[in-house]
Amino acid sequence: MGLTDLDLEELLAGAEHLDRTALPGQVDDTVTRRPVHTCYVPADRFGAATVTDWGAQALQAIDEHGLPDFDESTVDMVRAKLAADPVEDLRVDFEDGYGLRPDDVEDAHALAAGAALRASPTPFSGLRIKSLEPATVLRGARTLDLVLTALGPPPPGFVVTIPKPTSVAHVDIAVLLCRQLEHAHGLEEGRLRFELQVETPQAVLGADGRSPLPQMILAAHGRLTGLHYGTYDYSTALGVAPAHQALDHPVADHAKSVMQVAAAGTGVHVADGSTNVLPVGDTAAVHAAWQLHARLVRRGLERGIYQGWDLHPAQLPTRYAATFSFYLDGLPEARRRLDNYLSRRDSGILDEPATARAIARFLLRGVHCGALSASSVGRPIEELETL
Repeated sequence: MGLTDLDLEELLAGAEHLDRTALPGQVDDTVTRRPVHTCYVPADRFGAATVTDWGAQALQAIDEHGLPDFDESTVDMVRAKLAADPVEDLRVDFEDGYGLRPDDVEDAHALAAGAALRASPTPFSGLRIKSLEPATVLRGARTLDLVLTALGPPPPGFVVTIPKPTSVAHVDIAVLLCRQLEHAHGLEEGRLRFELQVETPQAVLGADGRSPLPQMILAAHGRLTGLHYGTYDYSTALGVAPAHQALDHPVADHAKSVMQVAAAGTGVHVADGSTNVLPVGDTAAVHAAWQLHARLVRRGLERGIYQGWDLHPAQLPTRYAATFSFYLDGLPEARRRLDNYLSRRDSGILDEPATARAIARFLLRGVHCGALSASSVGRPIEELETL
């Protein structure tokens, strides 16, 4: 005797209920252009010429020191990028990189930052305000309010960085602040979006033994764009000695892995942190810092983290060189495997549909960042987007 119609109806009803409740907050995680980095500039050092100056300083660093470990064609690509579009994502910093200033001083810098962002737009931009803790929440709100006053309606890709969240309550306050500012500035609901800077142990593992990050994502009601790892606050909180605080320390890898798992399938992106080893000084010192930075950028890409922080103009050459090389190096195999999969040809690797989607996303990211041309990937972009 087989299953009855009633059995099947009951089974389907249960499956539909599971689909509605098991994956709250998940969205269609399509691959669109994302910045390969976020450049942090203290508010008192930021102006309308900052982006151009960063590009010029990055090019000057290559002129003075060369760019070892990368072939000439890659260096040419980097030079072209620095000349045309040196900073993809700019974050004007009113937090740790700025410090505590008298209110009138920060007010003036906030208005100046908004005007400069309007005069010199980048593909992605925003600011980092002070923590939403009671001691600084009003200062952070006022700074953002003044920036928006001078900026006007924020451009696409504008985002506010919320530092040091420790609980879902921080997200609730961030959502409230966004709604208040949208009302005050005549913006449509949902226009203001934010990212969380994950730099406290409590944001990775709560007192109940669970990570609060999934609940933080849900509590943001679609306003959360990214989770950014804060290298030095997090490492310090875990007792790591300064000489060993780095993006590749085990505590950093653990935190970022939790962030990736929490964000998977939600449309929220994970960004790596920064390295404070800057490429300054003589050529030997610059080359050593570049080698470290390029290795860390490549390491993040290989681990599925496609964005990181840059703190100095001379980090731009290795940011772009390492990123371009990652996609150029992987292009031949990606094309071959995708062709074999779509043509159903036998090969030494048995790829599944999920892997084919991963290959398509790799190619799309390479095109979006400028490493690959649309013609080089071997398939129409529209076809890659539907895999």
